[in-house]
Amino acid sequence: MPNKILITGADGFIGSHLTEALVRAGYDVKAFVLYNSFNSWGWLDHCADDVRGQFEVFAGDIRDPHGVRTAMAGCDAVLHLAALIAIPYSYHSPDTYVDTNIKGTLNVVQAARELGVRKVVHTSTSEVYGTARFVPITEDHPLQGQSPYSASKIGADQIAQSFYLSFSTPVVTLRPFNTYGPRQSARAVIPTIITQIASGQRRLKLGAVHPTRDFNFVADTVQGFIKALESDAGVGEVINVGSNFEISIGDTVQAIAEVMNAEIEIETDEQRLRPDKSEVERLWADNTRARDLLGWTPAYGGLDGFRRGLAETAEWFTDPANLARYKADQYNL
Repeated sequence: MPNKILITGADGFIGSHLTEALVRAGYDVKAFVLYNSFNSWGWLDHCADDVRGQFEVFAGDIRDPHGVRTAMAGCDAVLHLAALIAIPYSYHSPDTYVDTNIKGTLNVVQAARELGVRKVVHTSTSEVYGTARFVPITEDHPLQGQSPYSASKIGADQIAQSFYLSFSTPVVTLRPFNTYGPRQSARAVIPTIITQIASGQRRLKLGAVHPTRDFNFVADTVQGFIKALESDAGVGEVINVGSNFEISIGDTVQAIAEVMNAEIEIETDEQRLRPDKSEVERLWADNTRARDLLGWTPAYGGLDGFRRGLAETAEWFTDPANLARYKADQYNL
């Protein structure tokens, strides 16, 4: 079993939760965070007390192959989460997505190959499928780059898989569907809804509410990474991590309003709408492969699990100290 683990993107939403979970599980964790002059470790600056000081930090940039290789030296496995993920920003600055997501992934698998790393878990996204052509979506669904972001992740996935096929680099590609939970950026729809309600707004500014999504609570996504790390069965595979539960954005808004005991109205904000052909209309995961290969099933599955996850998420966001970190009155690109 790999023991020394490098987590790229450890300073982010999912990465910080994964760092905490692996430390608690007894792993020796090195957290790769984005270098900045403020010496900020992102969400790891606010990690749980029982985890604080129990992991190593490496500040660098996933776009730099030398830094990536230095960070990975001495590690048994790498969980690669570092990426640019905001879809609207990918319309604004697509070149940065190629550098970060595609070339960053190349840097990771190249270093892993050179150093003989025993496991690479590469993070994909359900956005690579685009609008579902059939549901539930299996890993054999066609890939559709409906945004520069999704196109860059398709490229990253193919780079990762090519190293498995070309050099037998032990790569697992994990494909989480729409992860939500505490610490998520307000550029995502669930935090956008919760922070507006928590700030006292009752007329919510949102984009399209008709598309459907398969939301996955962050604790379930984290367990998917741990299962992929600890199992040999997933090497060379692409594996969906989703709840196998489909719900529209509109119904999600109502579920959050019920959890937060709020009467709300929805106002369409034009700047939050994707271009028509870029909107992913439907996502719904088939998670059979994750169950069969990794032994993973969602603890927050179905409508009841979704409501439990929303309640935990809303509780975190409505803590005044947490809410103060968000600008609920502004559109987060």
